[in-house]
Amino acid sequence: MSQPSYKRWQMQRIQQALKTRRVLILAGPRQCGKTTLAKELASSNTIYRTLDDVTLLEAAQADPRGFVQHGNELMIIDEIQKAPILLQAIKQDVDTNPAYGRFLLTGSANIQSLPGVTESLAGRVRKIRLRPLAQGEIFHQPPSFIKRIFSKSLNSFKIEMANPSHNKRTYLEEAFYGGYPEARTLDKKEMRRWHIDYLEALFERDLKDIVHIRRHDSMKELLHAFSSWSSKFMDVAAIGSGLSLSRQTIESYRNALEALYLIERVKPWSKTDYDRVGKQDKTFMTDTGLMSSVLQWNIDKIELDGEKNGKLLETFVFNQLSALLEAQEDAYQMYHYRDREQREIDFLIEHEDGSIVGIEVKASSTVSRESFKHLKWFQEKMVHDFSFTGIVLYTGEQAVSFGENMWAVPICAMWST
Repeated sequence: MSQPSYKRWQMQRIQQALKTRRVLILAGPRQCGKTTLAKELASSNTIYRTLDDVTLLEAAQADPRGFVQHGNELMIIDEIQKAPILLQAIKQDVDTNPAYGRFLLTGSANIQSLPGVTESLAGRVRKIRLRPLAQGEIFHQPPSFIKRIFSKSLNSFKIEMANPSHNKRTYLEEAFYGGYPEARTLDKKEMRRWHIDYLEALFERDLKDIVHIRRHDSMKELLHAFSSWSSKFMDVAAIGSGLSLSRQTIESYRNALEALYLIERVKPWSKTDYDRVGKQDKTFMTDTGLMSSVLQWNIDKIELDGEKNGKLLETFVFNQLSALLEAQEDAYQMYHYRDREQREIDFLIEHEDGSIVGIEVKASSTVSRESFKHLKWFQEKMVHDFSFTGIVLYTGEQAVSFGENMWAVPICAMWST
């Protein structure tokens, strides 16, 4: 089955960046669509080289300067992490010819985190993240949700979707498929096999580019642990004891999984003098399809398990918010909040002007005043000089007000018009 085409939200940002930067890095996990997107930017004059080609990789390592030398046309180099030695050659080349838009590099690993990489291309490069497909890209909707919640335009959401009957089951089904384009073309059984084969290939082929890991079985077990703890605060000591891994080894493996864009951390919001604020990061899987396959979850079983479906939906919302935020022109930061009194807010999104939106995720189709208690406390106690809006994303159908700047909003509002 051929893959459907999607208009990626990052296309416009990439086109703009090529007009203002000498080098552009398009980074994200394998199979998320980087090469497809890069090729859409190509013209008849574009030079395209992939380092997955063994001959080209050997040539790049043997003669880095000769490999990157060209005129003013765009050169696309796929999988740049396989030959980090090219970065120094690219720096020398763009310093000699500083014309904009001459290099587009794609990477399936965070190249700045690779061992031995010392060249940052500072002042010459812009990095743009491409994630697995967001729901808005799947349904061909613009990334307007962030602007709407900050402008408080919440009472006009239209839930007119390709599938208008969104409920808890349909959200879980979307989460089970995740956002990898090829996996989404398969039936459920083949989709799970695709996810497992994908991870096997990463561990066998790509991990050696990140860190020297001898125990692939331990890495797989650790990824299972991260999947189980996605959206939660991990007990590293307990995990290390169960897997017979030291804290140092867990941190090394964790950094490798982050470098491969499989997991991600959300930092705590701590811009306060309140001394009881938690300092621990939350960890999320970057694709709920992978997460569900690693855990071998069955949708019929987890639909009735509040702890599991809540974890899956919160991770699903994180995946959508991350893609939405990276598609914005303005600068935003995402945090979470927790304090010693067990007050928690799943996500805090802060605009560059200081205004904040707090978001709670509920797997329920109903919302009560109790659902807003932490959001209202935060509004009253922690935000004094800036605007604050509290939102509960839930599996119901209506966007309704729960007081001043407090809203219950259907999850699908993140990709509705």
